Amino acid sequence: MRASLLPILLLTTSFSVANAQGEETMEQTTSLPEIVTTGTRSQTDARILPMSVTVIGEEQLTEKQNVNILPTLTEEVPGLFVTQRGVMGYGVSTGGSGGIKVRGIGGGSNTDVLVLIDGMPQYAGLYGHPIADNYQSMLAKRVEVVRGPASLYYGSNALGGVVNIVTHQPQTDTVQTTVHAQGGSYNTFDAGISNQVRKGKFSSAAGFNYLSTDGHRDNMEFSEYAGFLRLGYDFTPHWKLVGFGNGNYFDTHNPGTVESPILDSRMKIFRGMATLSLENTHEEGRFPTSGAIRAFYNYGKHKINDGHAPEAAPQSQLYLHTDFLAGVNIYQSIAFFKGNRTTVGLDYNQFGGHAWNEVIADGKTNDIIDKSQHEIAEYVDFRQQLASWITFDAGIRFNYHDQVGWSYIPQGGLSFLLPKETEIKLLASKGYRNPTLRELYMYKPANQELNPVSLWNYELSYRQHLLNRRIGLGANLFHLRAKDNIETQMIEGKPLNVNTGEIKNTGFEVDFSYLITEGLLFSTNYSYLHMETPSLGSPENKLNVSLNYKHKRLHVGSSVQYVAGLYTLVGEKTQQEDFVLWNAHAAYRVWKGLWVNVKGENLLAQEYEINAGFPMPKTTLFGGIRWTF
Repeated sequence: MRASLLPILLLTTSFSVANAQGEETMEQTTSLPEIVTTGTRSQTDARILPMSVTVIGEEQLTEKQNVNILPTLTEEVPGLFVTQRGVMGYGVSTGGSGGIKVRGIGGGSNTDVLVLIDGMPQYAGLYGHPIADNYQSMLAKRVEVVRGPASLYYGSNALGGVVNIVTHQPQTDTVQTTVHAQGGSYNTFDAGISNQVRKGKFSSAAGFNYLSTDGHRDNMEFSEYAGFLRLGYDFTPHWKLVGFGNGNYFDTHNPGTVESPILDSRMKIFRGMATLSLENTHEEGRFPTSGAIRAFYNYGKHKINDGHAPEAAPQSQLYLHTDFLAGVNIYQSIAFFKGNRTTVGLDYNQFGGHAWNEVIADGKTNDIIDKSQHEIAEYVDFRQQLASWITFDAGIRFNYHDQVGWSYIPQGGLSFLLPKETEIKLLASKGYRNPTLRELYMYKPANQELNPVSLWNYELSYRQHLLNRRIGLGANLFHLRAKDNIETQMIEGKPLNVNTGEIKNTGFEVDFSYLITEGLLFSTNYSYLHMETPSLGSPENKLNVSLNYKHKRLHVGSSVQYVAGLYTLVGEKTQQEDFVLWNAHAAYRVWKGLWVNVKGENLLAQEYEINAGFPMPKTTLFGGIRWTF
């Protein structure tokens, strides 16, 4: 089946919908070389960085009307896959999804890929994992994804990679507001408003979004309120102060698996973040430099009823917790001489929380954990242009964690800029993850003797542009090896978290784009992954094929994704899933910045699962409006 589908899929096209402005050209095909901040703290030409960085722009994030950024990343980023369980909402706890895997690394606890907002970490202080429902498309100007370890700059949890959400930062004077609303299958409704302002030295961006759905199964309702605010002030051309805050409240239900349904399983979650950054940029003069002092605070409050089987009695108690992640990042990047960039940094993080059970009948409580930990790290990264066509990069991080002690994390690579816009890169990088408070102290498997998980990644990559950048193609070959992976095993008849075994993954990723004519772009990406030890939620093959077309007022489209060898169960009962998803969407500009849009997902009505026991919806249809003024 897999072999016979590939030729069909390579001939299948997909189209994309334009953003609300509607008069733009295919900027992603003819743009100058990409400038990124992920993989390095300062703005850098991605061509001279040794790691693989994929940039997803605002247009790609909004054109398919996805509320969350993660479905778009699954399609557009080779080697990355995010688990889902329904039409909207990822949820948490038992039955939750939103597990982010990069090259098969992500762990059953979803702690091995780090999510950042403007370079600052996002994860729950007790459990150490990101909260997938927290990452709305309205936040993002773009998303930068590092495939492979990024622990040199970002420390623990960047074992498998980094997803950095870069928020809206208007650079020229403007006042722009966008409102949108859409509805569709399973009584799903989504509406929001966002605004961007730039006036002289002051800038702001703000947004609010509401989402609700009945879900495609009984007892699968989901609702969400989300908002953010970003304020900036440029004191001088070289110094600016930026404040950012966001809040997200969602109420989600877990229906259980089809074989073992659950009643009354409900999770009420609040997540919030506040940051303050003082940034400097002095790129003129003898020693160009840029840097920042950044402080951040993440907070979460969870209230969970684990539910009960239809024939069983309701739960007698609830699970509740509050958690936090706070810290300071200080870094400065300096060019000491021609072709050089040296970055030094200091990170301090404190994290923890309080978890308890509460008896429903009388409100009595029973503590599970009330604890915090901290870590501090310093790092240096040295990048030097050895000739006009070759750049050397090497760095090391020294990290101290008050539970596991000292760790060191090296990284090194070479980048070659060859004739005819050809790039070749070599990289060897180490990633690590400290054990979480849950793994160390919570529940029966807890083990205070755990060591950090560590991983080495070796990578060779190639990229080239042809025909005045109308054609772009790239390929990556990688081998990674992790040790001291944390798993729960039965030891002397009791469950225990232990550092055991190794992970060895090898694979390759390719991508190709071709601007056939003005407004018509063909693109595709494919990733293959060989895992010596199967990883839950990781596919062996993932292919996406697309053809984007735009013409005046009307933009139409569809997308096709092929996933094969997706592990939905591992262990004694290993289970894999293959499926093909065909989505379509269209937009028509009825007046100035006002667009009417429709979309359909899973138009082939495929029956498939991503989380075992949670069948995904068949064909779903949505329609709405988007107005920018």
